[in-house]
Amino acid sequence: MTQHLADALPTPTVTQPGWWREAVIYQVYPRSFADSNGDGMGDLEGVRTRLPYLKELGVDAVWLSPFYASPQADAGYDVADYRAIDPMFGTLHDADAVIREAHALGLRIIVDLVPNHCSDQHEWFKQALREGPGTPLRERFHFRPGRGAAGELPPNDWESIFGGPAWTRVSGADGRDGEWYLHLFAPEQPDFNWDHPAVQDEFRSILRFWLDLGADGFRIDVAHGLVKAPGLPDLGRDEQLKLLGNQVLPFFDQDGVHEIYRSWRTVLEEYAGDRIGVAEAWTPSAERTAMYLRSDELHQAFNFQYLNTGWDAEALRATIDESLDAMRPVGAPTTWVLSNHDVVRHVTRYGGGVRGLARARAAALLMLALPGSAYVYQGEELGLPEVTELPDEVRQDPAFARSAGQDGLRDGCRVPIPWSGEEAPYGFGSGGSWLPQPAEWAGLSVAAQTGDPASTLELYRAALRIRRERAELGAGDAVEWLAAPAGVLAFRRGEFVCTVNTGGEAVRIPAPGTVLLASGPLADPSDPGMLPADTAVWWQG
Repeated sequence: MTQHLADALPTPTVTQPGWWREAVIYQVYPRSFADSNGDGMGDLEGVRTRLPYLKELGVDAVWLSPFYASPQADAGYDVADYRAIDPMFGTLHDADAVIREAHALGLRIIVDLVPNHCSDQHEWFKQALREGPGTPLRERFHFRPGRGAAGELPPNDWESIFGGPAWTRVSGADGRDGEWYLHLFAPEQPDFNWDHPAVQDEFRSILRFWLDLGADGFRIDVAHGLVKAPGLPDLGRDEQLKLLGNQVLPFFDQDGVHEIYRSWRTVLEEYAGDRIGVAEAWTPSAERTAMYLRSDELHQAFNFQYLNTGWDAEALRATIDESLDAMRPVGAPTTWVLSNHDVVRHVTRYGGGVRGLARARAAALLMLALPGSAYVYQGEELGLPEVTELPDEVRQDPAFARSAGQDGLRDGCRVPIPWSGEEAPYGFGSGGSWLPQPAEWAGLSVAAQTGDPASTLELYRAALRIRRERAELGAGDAVEWLAAPAGVLAFRRGEFVCTVNTGGEAVRIPAPGTVLLASGPLADPSDPGMLPADTAVWWQG
């Protein structure tokens, strides 16, 4: 039975907002951000050289996707050494330089942490394979004998998120090992056994390593997956699972994860400066997500319910209300996100072309007007669409070659972003780019959009400037909904009003004040009460 958090938890007594309660956090996917050495792959020095751009854009913090030593079976989410930098991205000195320069610019750095699984090249796992069944190192992972007369069948019916069985069988030097190990993702990504004290100790040590280096927090990959149900029970159904889903599962969102995050919170609080934990937690409901954010656990969680909501005023209002209502009892800020490195860019999700871009621009103003913290995925401020026509031979998503699971097309949102110039790689670097960039991206580069008041980049810059300047925006836990026609959202926050028309036709609304910013051209600037289709307007009420 689900218990409502409002009934289970006291009203928080700490109301002083930290920086993270209203921060705009920019996700950098390092291999696709900026290449400093001409090898076609983005790197940490490239990130460092572009930090002034992010400062000028107006964000508060930068989240760096994984840059650890890794065989790159899953774009660095298969970590071989959590305290070392992969040579393709640079060195530990480069990581230190990024953190130091970010802090000098007034930006914070959030490091991506991958605790559910490691690489099969991690020393623990390699030693576990060498030592064989029944040895201590195997207890740090999920090794099990198989089912069937000769152990030839997987230990249970779980499937990998990337497709195929979630189990791989191993053999020893004598060919007689036969145990299976669990990997909810690729076979190169064995899951840790978080019931083992050594795993818990190791990750507390990893947290301290990066906090000592100056990291301001951690984005926690698959935060909902660390603990598995006792006995690893069968699902009992023939249904391929998705990472971005909300099913109730024996390996996701188990109650045992919360004790882990209470332990991590004590580590974070050993350090000055509001160091934070951000959960990537796919759960069945906003209420379940809120449980990760109780006062002695993590600080934020991605709002995937919002990301998955379509371009529809009624649905958006319901999700906004549900999100705010769920976070209020735990005193946590709601987060808002439209795109990331795992999903189709929202310009394309909203229909693509002119209409998709208009909706994406309006969605950006809506997101940045809502109370709480917002996440911006690199390139969304340029209005980049999904790249849908990549040749098969260049794709690197590990799910692409598998027959089920994720669609394998995540590379389309990971194409390196354009900075300048008329030809690829558009200032990304001097040696091409690891994924090909479309020819039409010349007009979407940072240089091409800078100074153009009609560009998406300048819209983001203006919106982030207004957000910083207005006390009503940022932190908070409520909006005041205003009466509006069908298809229109309208809400007030102090003297600020946001109106959004999600419909296909212009709609007349009572003009609530003076226009501060519009996501697109108004039908008649002298008559701002006529709100065009797929348009958002910010008002001084």
